[in-house]
Amino acid sequence: MTEQKNPESLGKAVPQGLSVTTYQTVGPYFKIGLEALYRGDLTQPNIPGQVIEVSGTIFDADLIPVPDAVLELWQADSFGRYMDQPEKNPFEDSFGFGRVPTNEAGQFRFRTIKPGAVQAETPARQAPHILVSIFMRGLLYRLITRIYFSDEPGNANDPLFRSIEPGRQDSLLAKGDPVQPHRYEWNVYLQGENESVFFDL
Repeated sequence: MTEQKNPESLGKAVPQGLSVTTYQTVGPYFKIGLEALYRGDLTQPNIPGQVIEVSGTIFDADLIPVPDAVLELWQADSFGRYMDQPEKNPFEDSFGFGRVPTNEAGQFRFRTIKPGAVQAETPARQAPHILVSIFMRGLLYRLITRIYFSDEPGNANDPLFRSIEPGRQDSLLAKGDPVQPHRYEWNVYLQGENESVFFDL
């Protein structure tokens, strides 16, 4: 986490009678600025496909839940089409973008339509996935990752998923609930031994 430095450590003089402002990390201001824009249910009556629910927790390096993070979600519909492809998307309503916060326990939850496979730049197709950007206190730049699904056989042929060393692929997989169908658990580890895979895009 990047922190601002104390002005004294930079050799700057502090005017007489004034105290030095305590240094601090960036944010969080998400609740103030974004609460009205939260959207945790991406489903719509006229959008076909399987409704799923994804939940999880964001953990820091000490495995302590992060209570002030926001996840932005971007995905294709069940046919593998994005809403910025109007020539391929016959639906009038926009679909594919969501924004959810973590609660006091670092947990998040959202409902959506399970995305379809997306055509890649090669003849291969990208396995169904959700692109995720993570914002939180102390981050100057967002973290970018993906959610893949453990029950998708197409993962083995996904160009990006295959490029990740096998020992770390598991951090991108949302695990299906054996008791409650169409529910998945996906946790994020910001640092440490189980650090999630993040992409530099």
